[in-house]
Amino acid sequence: MSSEGRDIWLACDSRLSEVSPCLAVRNIPSDSFLYGFVVLSAIMIPTRKFAAFILATLLSVAVVTAAVSFQAAIPQRVLFIGDSFTYYQDGIYTHFEKLAAAAMPPIKVQTDKSVFGGAYLHRLWDLREPVQAINKGTADVVVIQEDIPETNVADFREFARKFVSEVRKNNARPVLFMAWAYNRLGWISMAEIAQAHRDAAKELNVDVAPVGLAWQEASRQRPAMDFYAPDREHPNIFGTYLATCTIFATVYNRNPGGIPYAPVGITAEQAAFLQNISWRTVQDFRK
Repeated sequence: MSSEGRDIWLACDSRLSEVSPCLAVRNIPSDSFLYGFVVLSAIMIPTRKFAAFILATLLSVAVVTAAVSFQAAIPQRVLFIGDSFTYYQDGIYTHFEKLAAAAMPPIKVQTDKSVFGGAYLHRLWDLREPVQAINKGTADVVVIQEDIPETNVADFREFARKFVSEVRKNNARPVLFMAWAYNRLGWISMAEIAQAHRDAAKELNVDVAPVGLAWQEASRQRPAMDFYAPDREHPNIFGTYLATCTIFATVYNRNPGGIPYAPVGITAEQAAFLQNISWRTVQDFRK
């Protein structure tokens, strides 16, 4: 018979099977390990027990295969590229690992970073170290953070294009990190920053972690909750935690709600609020 597949018809004693007098195991490649296993089992195991044995075995194989495939699909190595917005408050990457580890079931993720203060994407590209970090080829996901107020929209679009292309050359998934507006460089609004990222996402077919919009929505719902450090530009711990949750929700397409990790200074109730905001913002941005 062809090695492409054959049917194995296993006769069962109709007196011992109330469900069916026979069991058909279809399309098992004749040169596969499983085919040999089934045939050998048919010889060694009495007919009356064979049907139940094979069904249980095939079900176990299917469950294990599905579990392995699911785990392999979960990003386990995430590289962060950006400026001080990414590395403030011990770094989003630090909180990202802790948030993932506290999930149920835990997500085993290793993060890396290539970050430089005051460096928008154009400068990060010229520095070459971030590009070299991408070219190591070890990341499953690369989070690319722009600081548009430090540059301009055309520059952002050009170098987002370059970084996304470099990430894809290394068989990784690019994610754009949308940051926030701030007063020191107030020439561009949060709405304009968001639109620039929407346009880039459409052109490049990439996901965006809408952190700035999450900040905006959380501030609208809780005006007393501040996300800026005293310089009114960088994130405080609330800002970094909300950014972490938003990136987590984007990378894993998963609601971080209920994950019992919150940095020192954030209560469980505040963490739950920020987790919910992050998920809703990601969902709304994708519509």
